[in-house]
Amino acid sequence: MGEISRARHTGKWLMLASAFLTATGQLFWKWGLTEWIYMGVGFLCYGLGAILMIKAFAREKLSVAYPLMCASYVFALIYGYFLLGEEITVQKLAAVVLLGIGVTLTSVER
Repeated sequence: MGEISRARHTGKWLMLASAFLTATGQLFWKWGLTEWIYMGVGFLCYGLGAILMIKAFAREKLSVAYPLMCASYVFALIYGYFLLGEEITVQKLAAVVLLGIGVTLTSVER
């Protein structure tokens, strides 16, 4: 049972990993404005994220997998706060909660 359930959700996990890698790549691009090595790391992360996205699309419906990319907003918010000293406002938190609700509604199939 566990193996079947895990295989059924592989596309979703790949898309979440893609969201993480693309957000990480964009963070490195921001740092890469002054340090070129970071720019290269950013392209590597972003490229790996794109590969995982393609693999996710091969395993999952587009209408289920693609909304999971909004997880990149959550990662970006966390990166901004912890690594870039950006403020997390009530408005930003509300937006993330609404995105989470939308993703849950579109990604969960019964």
